[in-house]
Formats: sequence, structure tokens, C-alpha cells
Amino acid sequence: MATITVVGIGADGWDGLSPAARLEVDEAEVVIGSSRQLALLPASRALRVAWPSPLLPAVEPLLAEHAGRRVCVLASGDPMLFGIGGTLVRLLGEAAVRVVPHPSSVSLACARLGWPVEDVEVVSLVGRPVESLLVLPNRRVLVLSAGAGTPERVAELLRTRGYGPTPMTVLEDLGGPGERRHDGTAATWQASVGALNVIALDCRAAPGVSPLGRTPGLPDDAFDHDGALTKREVRAVTLAALAPLPGQLLWDVGAGAGSVAIEWLRTHPACRAVAVEPRAERASRISANAAALGVPGLTVVHGRAPEALADLPHPDAVFVGGGVSADGVLAACWGALPAGGRLVANAVTLESEAVLTRWHAGVGGTLTRIEVSRAAPIGGFTGWKPMMPVTQWEVVRT
Repeated sequence: MATITVVGIGADGWDGLSPAARLEVDEAEVVIGSSRQLALLPASRALRVAWPSPLLPAVEPLLAEHAGRRVCVLASGDPMLFGIGGTLVRLLGEAAVRVVPHPSSVSLACARLGWPVEDVEVVSLVGRPVESLLVLPNRRVLVLSAGAGTPERVAELLRTRGYGPTPMTVLEDLGGPGERRHDGTAATWQASVGALNVIALDCRAAPGVSPLGRTPGLPDDAFDHDGALTKREVRAVTLAALAPLPGQLLWDVGAGAGSVAIEWLRTHPACRAVAVEPRAERASRISANAAALGVPGLTVVHGRAPEALADLPHPDAVFVGGGVSADGVLAACWGALPAGGRLVANAVTLESEAVLTRWHAGVGGTLTRIEVSRAAPIGGFTGWKPMMPVTQWEVVRT
């Protein structure tokens, strides 16, 4: 039996609610929502409670205060699309929450634009940095805005990343009596909009811009680095060995420029990663690289392994790119992996290669030598310039 009912409500307020949704609000003893949402309701006998700010820390105490009463929680649009509905289900369990949905802002925006919903990527910037918007050409993106200033910040980000020609449409107060539409491009955006808005992007790169895709193996110059970088070809092989899956957590130990962790995150929005780096300047550089490449959610730990690994959440996969030969690093990484967890370690020195050889003899896995040469000038001609060979150990814990 559900103890909490979540009712989606749009900018059209009470008039836009279905009979079932109205009944839930009418019969509630307590109605919880934002001040704006509560103002959309007609007078009733229910106690009205506005969410405090910040909201998330207040959810459990507020619900506990009204335990045993018939509680209705208001949500903007579809409660299960980046909404309070998902939060309540995570906290209370599916059986304790009943959801009465409303058309989402995504559905309304796609209806206004004539965009098939299945062809559109949705990104929420509510409570997230604007750098979370990973821009790819020829993609339609709907951005759930954090407020009136979000469209200008999105336009600035697009300009910075070389996507100034991108057409932008901002839909304000969708479904309400004050609904408005603003059209422009990222390069020329100047419109002033209200706080309730959705941003539609038809992403287009400027001439001469080389787009950066999700496939591992970004160019080396996509990263700011001091030389401590897993090079492009080796990085692509490394990510293939790590085999990222949505929702999995990676430890990137001895992260250098953070390239492996960053590319892991770019493969899917649900992937998670922690980059561990002992040098402060490199740790700062990792954070800057992550923001510039669309994955500011990368957790950067400034510390030396294995000590810095002690309090981290257990990983699904581990990459050791630096510190292979340091005492206890591989042992700590191996000990943290669950059954089915994957460890990949790269070595370029004889000492670190010897460590990988011993571990391979002890627990198995695969040893691979990766040798790459790049064409480079030799006098007036061109020849092959070899990079340092890399020995890679890949193993799955059984």
C-alpha cells in the first residue's frame, strides 16, 4: 500500500490535472511542494508545506514528521523524469510510492518542435554544472534548465567548444498561459527568459572544428598535460580492456592527466570514476580536463596509493597507469575488486614490467606488449618514430 502519492503538475496548474490527479490532491491531509506549485492549487483543508532549500536533506525529516497521514507530493511535470518521484522511490522503496504522472517538459517541448522524443538526448542542468553538457554534432539535445541564466551559460559553453552555429530554441513556461518561444543561435544568443524554461539544441560545429566523439582514443592534444599521459593508441587499447559498462565505477590510479578516467566517463552518462593522483598540480589539471571534456562529475583524489584508496567506494574496474611498482598498490587494487571485477595495469619500465610478470604468474590474466610508431620527419624524408613500448596486464577476478 502506497504511503506517499506523487502528483505531476504543469505550468497550467489545476486546470491541467486529470480527474485522478485532482482526487489525490483533494483527499490528501498534507500537500508538499514548492511555493510556486502550491500557489497553483485551489483552497482546500489540507496542510500545505513548502519544501525548504536545500531540498534533498529535508526530504526524510519532513516525511517522518507527517508519517501516518495521507501525504501528496507535487512534482513538476513527470515526477519520474529527473524529478522528486525518483528520489522518493530510492528512499522509501517502490511499494511506498504511487505516482500520478503529467506530461513532461520533454514531451511538451518535442510536441512544440516536431522532434521525435526517441531521437532526442535529455540533459538536466538542475543542480549540475553547465560543463555536464557533452556536445556532439548532428545531435538534438533538450536541456532542462536550472533558471533564467542557464540559456546564456549554455550558449557561452557552445561558443567556447566551437559550436556557435548551433540553433537554440528556449521554450518558456511550457503548457502555461504565459508560454513563449525564443529562437536564435549560440553565437548570437541574447534573449532574456523566465526561470521556467527548456533549451532545445540542434548541435552544429563551426567550420574547421574537429568534433570529439565518445569512442575512446581522443587526440592527445585534447588533454592539458605535462607528459604524464596515456597516449592515444595505448589509451584506446586500455579502454577496450577495461570494457566500461553503464553504472560501473572505475579507479584510475596514478591518473596523470586523467585521460583514462575521462574517456571511461564519456562512454556513457551513467559511468562513474575516481582519479587518484599524488601530485597536486596534476590533480588540478585532471579536474580542468574533465570539465573541458564534458564530464565534470569525475571525482579527483589528491593522494598517494595505496593509502589514498582506503576510503574509496569499491570499484568495478581498476586501471593502474602510474605507481605499478610502488609497494602495495597492486595488492590494494586487487583486494578491492569484487568477483568479476577487472584490473588493467600498464608498465613502461623494466621494474614495473617485472611486477606485472609476477602478478600474472600468481593470478593469471593476459599480458600484452603494445608497440606503436608514428610517422615523423627524418631530414627531408619521413620515417617511423617508435614510442616507448607498453606492457599491459589485464585480469578479471574470479
